[in-house]
Amino acid sequence: MRAYAISLVLAVGCSKSAPANQQQGGGQMPPTEVTVVTLTSEKIALKTELSGRTTVALESEVRPQITGIVKARTFTEGARVKAGQVLYQIDPAQYQATLAGARADIASAQAAVEASKLKNERYASLSKIEGVSKQEADDARLAHDQAVASLAQKQAALQTASINVSYTSITAPISGHISKSLVTPGALVTAGQATALTTIRSLDPIYVDLVESTAQRMKLRAQVGSGALQAGSTAVKLILPDGSTYAQAGTLEFAEVAVDEATGTVTLRAKFPNPDETLLPGMYVRAQLEEAVDQDAILAPQQGVTHDPKGAATAMVVGADNKVEVRTLAADRAIGDRWLVESGLKVGDKLIVEGLNKIGPGMTVHPNERVAAGAGSAAPAAPVGSAAPSRK
Repeated sequence: MRAYAISLVLAVGCSKSAPANQQQGGGQMPPTEVTVVTLTSEKIALKTELSGRTTVALESEVRPQITGIVKARTFTEGARVKAGQVLYQIDPAQYQATLAGARADIASAQAAVEASKLKNERYASLSKIEGVSKQEADDARLAHDQAVASLAQKQAALQTASINVSYTSITAPISGHISKSLVTPGALVTAGQATALTTIRSLDPIYVDLVESTAQRMKLRAQVGSGALQAGSTAVKLILPDGSTYAQAGTLEFAEVAVDEATGTVTLRAKFPNPDETLLPGMYVRAQLEEAVDQDAILAPQQGVTHDPKGAATAMVVGADNKVEVRTLAADRAIGDRWLVESGLKVGDKLIVEGLNKIGPGMTVHPNERVAAGAGSAAPAAPVGSAAPSRK
């Protein structure tokens, strides 16, 4: 009985010590199955999302140009006003009186010009026949010239008085929405005062000021300049504070030529139509810009890209003789569920996307191409490099 037990233990031990990579009959274990994606190039638009705030395209602070007492306010606060519409009425009595005096001065000056003209003509004739001295003729001519100059001065004073009367009606310089009034009837206002009476803002169109880092902008300009990328369009898409997309597309107008020293950013300005006045000044928004186009972009599925302990992006590909190779990548942006690869992978590489936890560098694997979406889940994936099975 003891001999039988010993022989059984020895048999079990011999069975466990057999090589793990042997099957029944002494064969080797087959290569590990992995799923791969063969990389191709495609044309993509490189979009950048920037934050910014809305700002009015036109804004005007309304101030008086003369001094006087406000008699009336003729607008409704918060309403829409048109350019030229009367907003405030200043008591015009003083300025109307000055205008009337200027008109009287004009009449007097015109009479003086006529009298001096007649005297000048008469003395000029008499001087020819020595009826008056040459000095008297010159004095008459100069008196006429002075009368003409005085009339010109009176005409300028009349024009000034007329302008001041028109300033008693304070009108809207632009069309737009008017804010609250900071003065009421009976208030004394002065010409050139620091405090505005009210403010008018035009909301259609509206500007969006965006900020972009200097480093990002310089890198993009260098890539476009080298021919690696093509310049994108000027169209801008806006994301509102609630996460929804603004219905109207905007246009990139310009970029500042100076860098903000405090933040190291450059300001870009986009213009958006705002017919429904959905956008209000001061709103925080995000904008998507198509800054460049990559004609030969390589996009790697994110599930096939990992990071090493130093944070560098790495990927495993199936190389020659179906052996696993490790690549270090430069991939700085995600597009959907894929990474945009700048270096480390090339067109035709077979990127391993499934089975990564079962393999290591240098191992021989059996790659299967991932089935494209919509190809049918019932059909098995065909191994890379092998022909599809024929139907019998």
